[in-house]
Amino acid sequence: MNRLTLHRLLLWAVLLIFAAWFLTPLYVMVVTSLKDAEQLRVGHLLSLPTAPTLDAWSKAWSSACTGVQCEGLQPFFWNSVITVVPAVLVSTLLGALNGYVLSKWKFPGSETLFAFMLFGVFMPMQVVLLPMSQVLGWLGIASSVWGLVFVHVLAGIPSTTLFFRNYYVGLPDELIKAAMLDGASFWQIFCRIVLPLSTPILVVTLIWQFTNIWNDFLYGVVFSGADSKPITVGLNNLANTSSSVKEYHVDMAAALIAAMPTLIVYIVAGKFFVRGLTAGAVKG
Repeated sequence: MNRLTLHRLLLWAVLLIFAAWFLTPLYVMVVTSLKDAEQLRVGHLLSLPTAPTLDAWSKAWSSACTGVQCEGLQPFFWNSVITVVPAVLVSTLLGALNGYVLSKWKFPGSETLFAFMLFGVFMPMQVVLLPMSQVLGWLGIASSVWGLVFVHVLAGIPSTTLFFRNYYVGLPDELIKAAMLDGASFWQIFCRIVLPLSTPILVVTLIWQFTNIWNDFLYGVVFSGADSKPITVGLNNLANTSSSVKEYHVDMAAALIAAMPTLIVYIVAGKFFVRGLTAGAVKG
């Protein structure tokens, strides 16, 4: 065995060890969710289920108690879907438009405006809770799904603007100038030239926004009402609802249900996310 082969084997061994260490919690969640109460009692944490069952998944979805209600995570899941879809689309579109303007249609003070917008990327979320609550009250959308959509759109604009602005800086200025000489308007250039060239950064931004909004807990627990709480709040309520016997298998199934959309997104589009980042999302 030559030295190169030995180095490769050692590298693979180290990578497999780290992968196993990283994936062990997920393994525990999956196998625990497939057990019933008796298997939990007689088995140990890493043991495989002797008789796999989806009863815990069914209960977590439709009948587990999340406080005084026992409807499972189903209503919370659909609240998150209703919130995430428009919030992701609107914040991404506004970020694309802002990035287009700040990179290709510069005006006096545009760099200063962009610098101020960047403050929103680093501002702690807790700072905006009180003023945002007042704004939602003035608009009449407090404690509603649309209030959550509004909050997430505003919170996402700084990040989406940063992504698109840095990506569009790399587009040739001659392309925009040639379109202007041909008589294309602001919106024609944006819709027919810039957006079709934005696929890599669109994928990055959509995945970024989807993950942030779906996994958000703070805004969800502060700005939602009784009928508009997202999946993260429902999961917290389910895990903290007291009962005579702690049903860990139901809690694990509920956690997997809450995490499933983001896992699917990264499995399906993860490689496009990496390509988009290298195409300019963090450049400029």
